[in-house]
Amino acid sequence: MIADLGLVVGLALLIVLALRGINILLAVLVSVLVIGVANNIPIQDIFLKHFPFGPSGAFSFAGNFLLLFLCGGLFGRIMATSHAAQGVAVGITERLGQKRALLIAMLVCALLTYGGVVVFVVMFTMYPIGVTLMRTANIPRRLYAAAIALGAGTFTMTALPGTPSIHNVIAARSLSTDLFAGGWYGVFAGAVMAILGMWYLQWQWQRAQQRGENYVANEKDHQMAALAPRPDQRMPGLWKSLMPIFVVLGTIVLPRVLELSGTESAWQDFANKQPVLWASFALIVGSLLCFVLFQPVRKEFVTAAGRGVDDALLPLINTAAVIGFGGVVIQTEGFHAFAAWLLALDIPTLLSVFVSANLISGVTASASGGLQIFMSSLAPAYLESGIAPELLHRIANLAAGGLDSLPHSGAVIALLTLMGLTHKEAYRDIFVVTVLIPMIAALLAVITALILV
Repeated sequence: MIADLGLVVGLALLIVLALRGINILLAVLVSVLVIGVANNIPIQDIFLKHFPFGPSGAFSFAGNFLLLFLCGGLFGRIMATSHAAQGVAVGITERLGQKRALLIAMLVCALLTYGGVVVFVVMFTMYPIGVTLMRTANIPRRLYAAAIALGAGTFTMTALPGTPSIHNVIAARSLSTDLFAGGWYGVFAGAVMAILGMWYLQWQWQRAQQRGENYVANEKDHQMAALAPRPDQRMPGLWKSLMPIFVVLGTIVLPRVLELSGTESAWQDFANKQPVLWASFALIVGSLLCFVLFQPVRKEFVTAAGRGVDDALLPLINTAAVIGFGGVVIQTEGFHAFAAWLLALDIPTLLSVFVSANLISGVTASASGGLQIFMSSLAPAYLESGIAPELLHRIANLAAGGLDSLPHSGAVIALLTLMGLTHKEAYRDIFVVTVLIPMIAALLAVITALILV
């Protein structure tokens, strides 16, 4: 009884501390102490074994994925320093017109994140440009924030095949699949997320106009407006700006294309078996292309690379902390009982995957953290039940991208903090496009798989 109560209190404490803005690492350490003590786990085992070095330990995860985070941070920062990221945003804005500001925000964020740019870099890239878009189109700031969340944190994160996102790589590494596993289910679910999400935002914008709700600037907007490209500032063209992204994706897809053509080689086998290294290599190639194509980054390449490393460390530490939290949780009897209950549910196995990955990601408020815990604790049982690794890869990814965006999510808190918004002002719209709609899309993918498999 005390053990189960401690587990519930520890989970609740993590959520409350995160919502209050407490550093996630501190929040995790306090929470795992509560859980560990209540479950009679020796303190030395909590902090020196299960949290750092267990199968779902913080340092175990950080060691496995350090290179990918660093290369993602490097590519994102170099894209920003070279003005290529801004070039994508400005180029799409010029073609679609500022009146389509919500669609522009979603498309730009999607292109950047699908190509491997870190989510936090995308937020900082889009917000300064967004100030002008919001003011010109008279869009409430809460809806623009939701559009950024839709483009950066939904279909390119978990659904679309081929992306070097950490979620795609976690599944590939755990299941010995490639980054394109379950691709058609991902494309289908991604289209559902993008179409329904944009429909919802446009509908809310129309309702806002009918109510007389307008764009209202705040201090954050004034600060970010100074960082937006000036009208006389020359940005690289859209297609030139997109070239590094295309090269990253092309590098990732090349082994699959050669494999389909019947060509076989040792490096193709390496690419398929080492998704972390191959995705990292693709991001390095994209960074080097930026160096060749864009003169601004050549002047500041070393500085930009250093800042890219800094960009990667905080997300890596936060994600690793959440996974280390899970590393302690899975040592408790309560978690094992919960896992046994999930596996014993009298529902189709794929639906059980949907439920379990969602719940674990909801507890950790992290799709990557929840997915890593799912892969280390539950995935083997689902594989034994007969689910194909490729299908489990994609369905688990889709499911992990549902409840991960609850109010205590680090990405949600970062976006609201960046834009100077409160949960009360903006979370409802973010919830619809990053929780409700992705869960609908994942469920539709599950139903489709049940019909076809």
